[in-house]
Amino acid sequence: MLASPLDHATIFAAFAETAKRYPDRPFLNVPCKTAENYGTAAGEISYGEMWRRVDDKTATYRTAGYGADHRVGIMLENRPAFFEHWLALNALGVSIVPINPDLRAAELRYLVDHSELALVVAIPSRRNELLQAGAPMVVGPEDAIPTAVAAYKMQTLDQSAEAALLYTSGTTGLPKGCVLSNAYFLNCGDWYKNVGGACALTESGERMITPLPLFHMNALACSVMAMIAVGGCLSVVDRFHPSTWWEDVRETRATVMHYLGVMPAMLMRATPSRTDTRHDVRFGFGAGVEQPLHTAFESRFNIPLIEAWAMTETGNGAVIAASHGNRHVGSRCFGAPSPAVEVQLIADNGQLVKPGCYGELLVRRAGANPRFGFFDRYLKNPEETAKVWRGGWFHTGDIARQNPDGTYVFVDRKKNLIRRAGENIAAAEVEGVLNRHPLVAASAVAATPDPLRGDEVFAVIKLADPANADNNTAEKIVAHCLDQLAYFKAPGYIAFVPDLPLTSTNKIQRGAMQKIVADLRDDPKTVTTLHLKKRRDV
Repeated sequence: MLASPLDHATIFAAFAETAKRYPDRPFLNVPCKTAENYGTAAGEISYGEMWRRVDDKTATYRTAGYGADHRVGIMLENRPAFFEHWLALNALGVSIVPINPDLRAAELRYLVDHSELALVVAIPSRRNELLQAGAPMVVGPEDAIPTAVAAYKMQTLDQSAEAALLYTSGTTGLPKGCVLSNAYFLNCGDWYKNVGGACALTESGERMITPLPLFHMNALACSVMAMIAVGGCLSVVDRFHPSTWWEDVRETRATVMHYLGVMPAMLMRATPSRTDTRHDVRFGFGAGVEQPLHTAFESRFNIPLIEAWAMTETGNGAVIAASHGNRHVGSRCFGAPSPAVEVQLIADNGQLVKPGCYGELLVRRAGANPRFGFFDRYLKNPEETAKVWRGGWFHTGDIARQNPDGTYVFVDRKKNLIRRAGENIAAAEVEGVLNRHPLVAASAVAATPDPLRGDEVFAVIKLADPANADNNTAEKIVAHCLDQLAYFKAPGYIAFVPDLPLTSTNKIQRGAMQKIVADLRDDPKTVTTLHLKKRRDV
């Protein structure tokens, strides 16, 4: 049996032990459609073969003078070459900066400057753009590695060393650079290896599939380290393709699939088929599945969707997952914390809230080191680091409530709550109802100022058919909301748009929404539906 990842000093050391134990097992699998889209070879890459590739890359980087204190950007999407460079760099103590390929000029300039990259390894088509953004040197995945300009510091590699710098999605402002140590990654693997329950993994040949990007902690830390921890095979697809998802699942023989909340909703729109249950998946692991779809998805596809909670900043140091006990399917329940995690819910005044009431989720690791498994710090931002850790607790900015049985339910991000006439309204709850209307393809909700009520609900909606964008459609949508929500939660304004502002992981860019709502408030095409929001007789 493999040792715990935490018995090793680095990510590479954990990988090397698994490669020694299971050299002939597949480490990566590239599905046919992903290979076609990337122009790479399809099929499996064994642990032994990947180790040989990593050794070659390690020698090349060492000769070129790379080591601790260097950061190397990687913009290779989900290609196998990403793993070759990452593991080789980690073996030398070099921190990687995974770069979202959707970033453009201004965003790239910020990231390159803020992270102080020594080198970027990127797909050739982005080379010039990265150089224009200020990257000192840019090479392709198979190019010769240029000599490092700055010397590195000699130091012993251990779990505390920086392994990666991941930038937050920037939904509310400039992205923050989260410094992640080797311990952060190793603990992710240890947690997944030992969580048990509905998410139990075995060492007998697990096969995980994820469509999530490697610049996201879910794929980079959770999925990769989980498979290394148990000698499993990871299939990383180029992105989520709803029409071919189940083909990929069957082709890769996946036993576990990772998801984001948008995926089940898209998959449920397909026509039911006799092949819906023809797969080997034992469970899905993710967050944000729409409440009414949760039970329906599990019934149709025969896959339990295990909801979990974590952030880039918390890693698996304070992950909470509904892997044990009552999952409260269809309620956004993410389970109860393990004994290793401590939780508080507090009101705006800092006081603890009672079970059943909304409160901001505060977490920390139980024991002597409350920050174990968390991010190390925000790069060049000690003030924000201290702010989120004030009082010895990590302030998540997420609103949750506690069930009587000790499980927790996700409500929304604190910044997404709309305060209308003394009532708290979760944008995510309203969006979930809006998205279930047959005319709605997607929606986003934000607050807009109201002289009487403080805030009013403003809905920005992408229609399935743009030709339906009129007052009648807006009123139908609001009527739909009034049937399923308290009257005050229904939109008071509706604006139809061709597209929503989304991050690379299909999350709504809340910062962009604030400006969009401000611009659309007085637009003559915006439909006012305040007259429909009336309290019903009991």
